Amino acid sequence: MRRALIIAALGSVLLHGLALFSFDFGMFGEPLEPLPLVAEIRLLPPAPTPETQSVPEKSEPPPRKQPPAPRPPQPAREVPAPAVAAEPLSDAVVTETAAEPETLPPEPTPAPAREPLLPASGYLKFVVIKESLGMQIGMAEHRWKFSADGSYRLQSRIETSGLAALFKPLRQEHESRGQMGPTGLQPIHFSVLRNGQPRGEDADFDWQAGEVLLERDGSRHPLHPGSQDVLSLNYQLAYLSRLEEGIRIGVVTGKKYEHYALDAMGEEDIDTPAGRFRTLHLRAAGETLTEIWLALDHQRLPVKIRFTDKKGDSYSQVLSEFGLLPQ
Repeated sequence: MRRALIIAALGSVLLHGLALFSFDFGMFGEPLEPLPLVAEIRLLPPAPTPETQSVPEKSEPPPRKQPPAPRPPQPAREVPAPAVAAEPLSDAVVTETAAEPETLPPEPTPAPAREPLLPASGYLKFVVIKESLGMQIGMAEHRWKFSADGSYRLQSRIETSGLAALFKPLRQEHESRGQMGPTGLQPIHFSVLRNGQPRGEDADFDWQAGEVLLERDGSRHPLHPGSQDVLSLNYQLAYLSRLEEGIRIGVVTGKKYEHYALDAMGEEDIDTPAGRFRTLHLRAAGETLTEIWLALDHQRLPVKIRFTDKKGDSYSQVLSEFGLLPQ
């Protein structure tokens, strides 16, 4: 009897382990996968066409040039004699003849950067739940820091815990650095680490040139105003007006840059380990599904994030603790 119980327990652990082993963190349809080898064929520019030169016929020598015929004398142009008493010029004539310095239009004054809505530094902690199993499989933490010069730094870490860590230890880190702009957060660099190692999924935002460079394949994409990376998006939503009507926004995930439609699903009251919150529910649907619940009474902080992959498995990050960090 005891042996049967041990076998049943081991079988249960094995089944849960197999279910957990397929677990992966993703966002906006980004399952983790090996880096593909990308080959790109580009057409060479056409060779410059040489200028055609006229070649004289060899049979006949070129005709000798005749000296030009003398031009007939031109009659001298009459120059009217100046008037004895010149009348003063009218204002219109003075305006046309006076050389006034050219005045350039003034350069537009750049819009001032927005002030951070959050305290200078703080954190959010989440429990990670695989909903098909109804159990906690990991933990996550977000940290932010806003500096006096307008720069900011966002960090996130998500890792397996408990039984999930036993079968598949995983730690994934995101970092977003940027500068506060007229419309809120303006990312400059986004990076991804997996178990402490670079993923080759960094991205650089060049706002002056209006493009974003993806390290994954070296591609450059036109950068639309207001675009975010997958981490800064969670905090940029607090700066957008009429969010309850839904938005369309450019998002860099590290693997690609695309525009996503965030549909507003209305207000919801949700319970979390950190308390009960009145939230606005947003959803980005496609091949996968990403949902975000923003706390309307707490600077629109994300208090729940759910990702559903192509297989239909859902993983939720639910707020468990939040607070301030020392300066």
